[in-house]
Amino acid sequence: MSSAANSTSCFQSSNEKFYEAPPSSSTANDLERAPTPPLAGPLILNHHPPTWPKEWPAWATLIGCFFLMFNSWGLVNAYGTFASYYEEQLLPGQDMLLLNLIGSTQSFFVLALSFVVGRLLDAGYSRYLIGVGWVLVTIGMFMLSLCNGDGQFGHGNYSLIWLTQGFVTGLGMACFFVSSSQTGLVYPIMAKFLIREVGFNKAVQYVSAVVCFTSFLSFWLATPNPAHTFRKPEKWLDLRVWIDKHAFQNAAFCWFMAAIAFMFFGFYAIFFEIEEWAANKGIGYKGDGTHPERRPKNAIRTFYLLSIMNGCSTVGRISSAYLSDHFGALNVHMIATLVASLLVLLLWPFASTVAAAIAFVILFGAVSGAVIGLPPASVAFILGHNHIQQAKLGQWTGMMYTGSAIFALTGPVIAGYLVGHFQSYLTVQMWSGTCLFLCFVCMAMARLCSREKDAGGALKWLRNGLYTR
Repeated sequence: MSSAANSTSCFQSSNEKFYEAPPSSSTANDLERAPTPPLAGPLILNHHPPTWPKEWPAWATLIGCFFLMFNSWGLVNAYGTFASYYEEQLLPGQDMLLLNLIGSTQSFFVLALSFVVGRLLDAGYSRYLIGVGWVLVTIGMFMLSLCNGDGQFGHGNYSLIWLTQGFVTGLGMACFFVSSSQTGLVYPIMAKFLIREVGFNKAVQYVSAVVCFTSFLSFWLATPNPAHTFRKPEKWLDLRVWIDKHAFQNAAFCWFMAAIAFMFFGFYAIFFEIEEWAANKGIGYKGDGTHPERRPKNAIRTFYLLSIMNGCSTVGRISSAYLSDHFGALNVHMIATLVASLLVLLLWPFASTVAAAIAFVILFGAVSGAVIGLPPASVAFILGHNHIQQAKLGQWTGMMYTGSAIFALTGPVIAGYLVGHFQSYLTVQMWSGTCLFLCFVCMAMARLCSREKDAGGALKWLRNGLYTR
């Protein structure tokens, strides 16, 4: 699904009246031609808190979306564990650039298809998206267990791993597309222990079984709110159905698109490289149990670092949602990104002990939950509170993510090249930290444009008498 944040527009309060809207029976063309309210963010008049549905279907949808989280970005977050095993066992000696390409391919397809998925979501086809994603992610993960011989040392097939885990699974994730931190905690631990106990192939089959079951629950439980305004176009082949040109006339949205591009340029390299960095630094060890190795003194198993980082992002997701309600999503997102960039630039390079490494993954994990989880909410902030504009949330969010797809594909690959060429993880730390800082700068520009639009738009609307009195 395009984003959990889209539920904001799905569960519209009956108490809110910000803008005189067409009746609910308006056609898709009416919605496409609707003027863009100039307000963005929290500056509104006569605002009442939304009333959220409390019936069983709403709770069932919440449960379904929770399970859906297990099989989208969370699998990307967990790829670092797979990459570590590939580098040590299945594909020894493989270039880190190519290993990172598998995970970045997943990210690319999720993002590249976002404008399609987002528009289909706006049109009310969420059930079809979940069904297709359920089939593709399950098939991709299961086929991964069949393409690497007996799963032992040197038996990996890189091309087939990329095809199954990168391509097929990535296409399935694109249909889900919700952020997750819980699966980033569960899947690395689950995969590591199962690989040690039953071998790689069986472990992946068990993981695919969990993927299949949780996706089925999502398909069964997650149903859209029938009261939500769905924009079903008359002509699907019309370019305006998929790309809203008005979005590119919004300076705040354009700056925010640039911010998300920089974010994906450097963000996932941290998740992909954290285990190898710890092992290289001597403060972590892999110890999959397949081959004996000498354990460094006072070291931690590397996959625990990735699991801790993913687990702590739950704190950032929950706290950022609360703070966004009070201070505005874009404001919270901007500050969280600045903190994340400073942690990567100033703390990670100097983490030379287990304690320092754990401190970094806890702190960065917490703020990363906000960094990766808030983009859809920030787009909603830019769109403003008018429900006609909020009906475009999936489309605008999809356009934003599609624009950053190439950066998600190339960012981790560049990071892998830097490690291989310079034989130093300081290059990754500087690369990721700089990208996140540039992301913050673009977000600050988006907020500045949004603030100027708030002030100018408020005077214009008041002058024209369009506010509710």
